[in-house]
Parts: sequence; C-alpha cells; structure tokens
Amino acid sequence: MSRTSDLNRRMACLLARHQALHDPEREPRNRLRWLPELRQWQARRLEASFDRFLRDPRRRPAARFFLSDVYNDRDFSRRDADIARVLPMMQKLLPGPLLATVADAIELGLLTQAFDLRISERLHALAPRRRRLDGALYAQAYRACGLPRLRERQIELIEAVGLGLGKAVRMPGILTLLKLSRGPAKAAGLSELQGFLERGFAAFAQLGDVREFIAEIGADEREVARRLFDGEDDPFPAGLD
Repeated sequence: MSRTSDLNRRMACLLARHQALHDPEREPRNRLRWLPELRQWQARRLEASFDRFLRDPRRRPAARFFLSDVYNDRDFSRRDADIARVLPMMQKLLPGPLLATVADAIELGLLTQAFDLRISERLHALAPRRRRLDGALYAQAYRACGLPRLRERQIELIEAVGLGLGKAVRMPGILTLLKLSRGPAKAAGLSELQGFLERGFAAFAQLGDVREFIAEIGADEREVARRLFDGEDDPFPAGLD
C-alpha cells in the first residue's frame, strides 16, 4: 500500500473517531461538569509553562499558536469538520508532508479529548461536590488515570505538529497556495481550517530555530509528566494555583 493510501486511510479514521468522541450522544462524558473547568485549568497551566516563550518576541507568535491552535482548551471540532468535508480535495492539492502534519494535529486533538474525558470522570468520582480545580486535585486525578505511554504519545504529537509546520514553511509555493485559497475557503465555509494553517505558517515563519523551540516544549512537558507520575509536591511552573 502506498504512503498516500496509508495517509488517506489514517486521516479518515482519525476524523471518524474524533467526531464520535466529541458527540455528547455517543460519548456522554462530554456533559460532565468537570470538563470545562478542567480545560480552563489546563489552559492556565500551559500558559504558565510557556511564560519564557511568551516573553521572547521572536518565539511569542509560535507559543501563542500552540496555546490557541495546537494544545489547549479550544474546541477543534469545527476545524476537523472542515477537514472531513474537503478531504478528497486536500489530498489532491496539499503536499503529503503537510497533510501528515494535519493528521498529527487531529490525532493530538483526539488523544487530548480522550484524556480530558477520562480525567473529568475521575474528578467526578474524587470530588463530586467541589467546584474548582487546583494542582493537588489535578495531580491526583492525573495519576489515577495513568497511561504513561499514551501521555508520551501525546507529547510526541505536539512535537510532530510543530516540526511539521516548521518544515512546511520552507516548502516552495506553500505560502502562495494558502493565499490563493483564502477566498475559496471562506466562500466554502472552511475558515477554521484555513485560519489554522495561516496562523501556523505566520507564527513559524518568524521563529528561527524550530527544532530548538520544539525540543524545549517536549522537554518541559516530559518533566511535568514525570513529576506528576512520581507524585512530587510541586510538579507545575511557578504562579499556578
């Protein structure tokens, strides 16, 4: 089987799983009251972890892109619905490496959603009457969920999306293709997908050393995961309650 066929099959499978996991009818845990609180808390945690990147003018756009479009509490269901609608067209127009990066972004969203549902369920069992999440309760739920190998896969996907976008920025003609597709994408109701790609390219075009930036993010996230699984008293960056 060709790489193109493998990628097409992977993309279609990921999109189907992503849609099912976000559907409250098929996945009732989407209605758990802890889910929004968990996502907001994790967004604050990531922003604290990214503090040094956000204070660096060169790295700030890429850091903001990660916080808003790659690994945060944003609802990516519309973007991925866009992809599902135009998948045959994308396979014809976009180069394979960029499609693979889009697939990695979808898999990351899928895995992150699965973890969020699992932790929300655990929080419901651990603290059914509490309304606010803190670091100690999050760490307890995180360890109770376990799955360190899948946590490592989550970090690998964060790295893959960043490196993939960094490589795509250097591909001849990609920026021109994105500019030309802006009008048709808006007319077709594909603004979420178009915006994701354009914001990613704009952020990474001015980053400089992409590999160094991604390596630091990966190292930070692995260290936080290690501290959480080891039960350390203070696993998170300073300034997070």
